[in-house]
Amino acid sequence: MPSNSSANSSATKRIAVIPGDGIGTEVIREAVKVLKAATSITGTKLDFVQFDWGADRYLRDGTTLPPDAVSMLRRDVDAILFGAVGDPRVPSNKHAADILLGLRAKLELYVNLRPVELIEAALTPLRDRGTNDINFVVVRENTEGLYVGMGGQFQRGTPHEVAVQEDVNTRRGVERIIRYAFDYAREHHLGRVCMSDKSNALTFGHELWLRVFSQVKDEYSDIESRHLYIDTLVMELVRDPGQFRVIVTCNLFGDILSDLGAQLAGGLGLAPSGNIHPGRISLFEPVHGSAPTIAGRNLANPCGAVLASAMMLDHLDLKPQAEALRKAVRAAVREKHTTADLGGTLGTREVGDWLADNVTKNLT
Repeated sequence: MPSNSSANSSATKRIAVIPGDGIGTEVIREAVKVLKAATSITGTKLDFVQFDWGADRYLRDGTTLPPDAVSMLRRDVDAILFGAVGDPRVPSNKHAADILLGLRAKLELYVNLRPVELIEAALTPLRDRGTNDINFVVVRENTEGLYVGMGGQFQRGTPHEVAVQEDVNTRRGVERIIRYAFDYAREHHLGRVCMSDKSNALTFGHELWLRVFSQVKDEYSDIESRHLYIDTLVMELVRDPGQFRVIVTCNLFGDILSDLGAQLAGGLGLAPSGNIHPGRISLFEPVHGSAPTIAGRNLANPCGAVLASAMMLDHLDLKPQAEALRKAVRAAVREKHTTADLGGTLGTREVGDWLADNVTKNLT
């Protein structure tokens, strides 16, 4: 059985590769190429195991997430590299919800970690902001909130239709994500944590967030703590993003904030994320979706997938290789060896080739 902790970085690591749909298959192919380049130079052994879970499989035989998938992943792999799911041939998006949300819930990946780093000042839409101004991380609660699927519809399709969506917050869930944010800030010497909620209007679930935050922060006197309502936080992120280092919030708000952050840093093509349970198997993916309109055209930006792969290497305690991937992406962006969304002229495959070559040169 593989170790899902970072205790043994020299052992072979087994990586489940789930490319999914649309451009997910293209960017994950390039990410695996870059990972192979990084690890072959350093002698690290990664064993990639491919899974065909996605729209094609669902349309072929009705399979979304196989019944034994979670137990098999827990038993046989150390991490998951995920592309994207979503296909217009499945209007209900059932397969996407079952696969991604299912893995998050069943593997209890309660941390959604989304770094926001501006690599090149010209990429941000904010005036007079540089790379030092946009460098923070969003810590999003990943298994509770409005995304748990509790609720229903009554008299659907009639003028009297009622829709109810339940926002679920537990003391355990709120406390562990807040503690993770403080521990992350301490470990990475970031110094500041801001918790955001809407407790002035959502007086039950979000009052729990505020109360727990008020109690936990006292245990981290070395970390500057701050609370902002979500509407204020959004305004402040646009006005002065440099004041933030670690932001912790609920599932829905974290989803919105991290996309805002991605846009401040150059767009979704540069945005990685980790779905993490510390010390256990975790899942890493680019933030962007499956983008079916550009799928198969060699246009998709693979940098987000490569940066997600760097997060995965960090989780596996392969930090030199992780940093090599990040340095390669930074160099590609600054030197315009990128796809058109970042001002370059290369295609998906060509960017992957350049990144793999850069990693190889930097690690030899």
